[in-house]
Amino acid sequence: MTEVEKIPLAQPLLGEREEELVLEVLRSGRLSLGPMQDRFEREFAAYLGVPDAVAVSSGTAALHLGVRALGWGPGDEVVTTPFSFVASANCLLYEGATPIFCDIDPVTLNLDPGAAREAIGERTAGLLPVDILGYPAAIPDLERSASEAGLGLLEDACEALGARDSEAATVGSRGNLSCFAFYANKQLTTGEGGMVAVADSEIAARLRSERNQGRAPDMDWVDHDRLGFNYRLSEAQAALGVAQLERLDRMLAERERVAALYAERLGALDNGAPAGAGDPAGLVLPGENDGDERRGWFIYAVRLPRGADRDAVVADLSQRGVEAKAYMPCIHLMSHIRERFGYREGQFPVAEDASARLLALPFFPSIAEGQIDRVCEALAEALRGNWT
Repeated sequence: MTEVEKIPLAQPLLGEREEELVLEVLRSGRLSLGPMQDRFEREFAAYLGVPDAVAVSSGTAALHLGVRALGWGPGDEVVTTPFSFVASANCLLYEGATPIFCDIDPVTLNLDPGAAREAIGERTAGLLPVDILGYPAAIPDLERSASEAGLGLLEDACEALGARDSEAATVGSRGNLSCFAFYANKQLTTGEGGMVAVADSEIAARLRSERNQGRAPDMDWVDHDRLGFNYRLSEAQAALGVAQLERLDRMLAERERVAALYAERLGALDNGAPAGAGDPAGLVLPGENDGDERRGWFIYAVRLPRGADRDAVVADLSQRGVEAKAYMPCIHLMSHIRERFGYREGQFPVAEDASARLLALPFFPSIAEGQIDRVCEALAEALRGNWT
């Protein structure tokens, strides 16, 4: 029997330019803290339209250094979303700050600005919104809340490179410390890696020192005048970043094209609900752009109809050669967070509903139209056969 060709969940788009620049680094003999990193930082900052950008080893490292730069620590509370990759909470815990979760908007799945405003209390030191799944958070509203209360704001834009907010500003360009990530499934990849967009030169100097074990930025003497970390990005990784940045707009456009094809195909599907199943909510596609807001497409995640057995759907899709993934668990219900802070099920119903129903489908710039058809047909079949 012929084996079905697998359609992967994600696949980086790499080519001759990446090979050329990585080879340039290898031939130079300079593998860390060299000119390629400087170039990547400079060109990334120019792309965003910000004064500076500091390259680090991951998006998590970027968030951690951002928390330190804002001075958040023991006794501080930071309002954030429970519907995110765990790093947006871990970065606070690293420094002894406490994440204060509140619910999300049912359409964008981002931090609800009204809920965030209500969660601000006497111990609140800042806000940490996340541009989830590439859709821009309500940063202008959250900035106003932060300003009125005298709070810092750290933007987790790790999934949203290329997005634009409700005021048509490029995500990361508003002057807040903003963090990006370059894992293999991101809009731009360096394999592992991250970046902090920064407007203040003193903060940029601090970030560069702390990513390199607290060493003086000028590197003249192996002295360490502050606590630091090994958060450096290698020259080879920076070379990948430079090459990817050169065609980022094209890759973003391709991701948008793929998303439109999915929306067209999936919009024509019925729920897949069996007879007598009542009136479950249908398949919910990612929210559309609103006004000047533009998603920087990261993954393509749909909310399955209520009553669909997501685990069974994932297994069924796998049998049909389609990789899919449940996306993503709520942070407040992770065991170590529940045990430490006493969170329980039902506190954030919108986030918990999204977490229980979201399914990521294969999504990358080079996916073929025929593969998209296969994915949609397989999903329709999987839904018809897997109901609880």
